[in-house]
Amino acid sequence: RPRGTLAKALYNKYLSDEHLDTLDKNEWYHVERDRLKPEIFSLHVPLTLDKETQMFLDNSRKLSNSVLTQICHSLIKFILGFFMTQTSINGWLGRGSMLVFSTSQFSKLTGRLVGEEGELADLGAGDGTTTKTMSAFFTKVTVTELSKPMRSLLQRAGFRVAEIDSWYDRKYDVVSCLNVLDRCDRPLTLLGQIRAAMKPGAMAVIAIVLPFKPYVEVGTKDHKPIEELPIKGNTFEDQVTSVIENVLIPSGFIIKSWARVPYLCQGDLNQAYYWLHDAVFTLTLPPSDNKNQY
Repeated sequence: RPRGTLAKALYNKYLSDEHLDTLDKNEWYHVERDRLKPEIFSLHVPLTLDKETQMFLDNSRKLSNSVLTQICHSLIKFILGFFMTQTSINGWLGRGSMLVFSTSQFSKLTGRLVGEEGELADLGAGDGTTTKTMSAFFTKVTVTELSKPMRSLLQRAGFRVAEIDSWYDRKYDVVSCLNVLDRCDRPLTLLGQIRAAMKPGAMAVIAIVLPFKPYVEVGTKDHKPIEELPIKGNTFEDQVTSVIENVLIPSGFIIKSWARVPYLCQGDLNQAYYWLHDAVFTLTLPPSDNKNQY
C-alpha cells in the first residue's frame, strides 16, 4: 500500500473510481412496482442512462483526476468554509456542478419540444447546469438563487435573476423546483408560491431527494426547517407515495408523471462523482371543484 497522505488519497480514489465502474447504473432508475399503488405506478415514466448523462459522468471523472486543481480547491474550501456556505464556495470556485436529468429525459417527462414558446422559472438554480438543459425548451428563462456567487454565474450565463421574495409576482408556463424543498425553511409556503406563479395550463417540475432528510443551509440556527413536510416510509417507493399523498395533492396539485433519477454531482479528490436518489414529479393545477386526485 502507498505511504504518504497524498499517495494514500490517490490510491483510495483509484479504488473508489474502480468501484464506480462496476455499478449497475440501471438501478439508479429502477422502481419496485409491487411497492406502489397501481394508480401511482401508472404515472411512472421509465428512464435510463443516456449519452448526455454519461458525458456528465465522464467529464466529472476527468475533472476529479486533475490532482493539482483538486488540491487547490480543497485548501480554498477549508479557508472559505469559516465564513461562506458550501454552495457559495462551489459557485466561487466554479465547481460542484450537478445534473438532475438530460435534455431527452426532460422532454420525455414533460412532453415539451426543443424550441417551444414559453417562459421557465427555475428556483434555486445553482450554477445553472440543469437550467441550461431546460432552457432549450423555452424562449425566456427566469431563475432564483440565494448564493451571491451562484447568482453571478447565472447572470453571466444570460438568465434573468429574480429576487426570491418576488419571483412569483409573474406567471410562468413551467416552474421548476429541483431539490429545493429539502433545503428551504418554508417548503409548504414555497409550494403555494409555485401554484400562484403558474399560468392556466402551466406545469410544475418538482424534484426531491429520497430518503427525505431536510437540511437548511442558511436561515435557521439548527438547520431544521420552520415548516415540516410529512414524508414517511422506509423505502424509496413508500416515500414517493408519501410525497404524492401527503404533500403534493394536499398542496393542490395534480400528478401528471414521475420518475426516478440520480441526482449527480461532480466529484473531488476522493471520488469521481457522487449521487443521491431523486424523485421528479410533473404537476398541473387541478379543476377548481376537485383537487384531491392523481
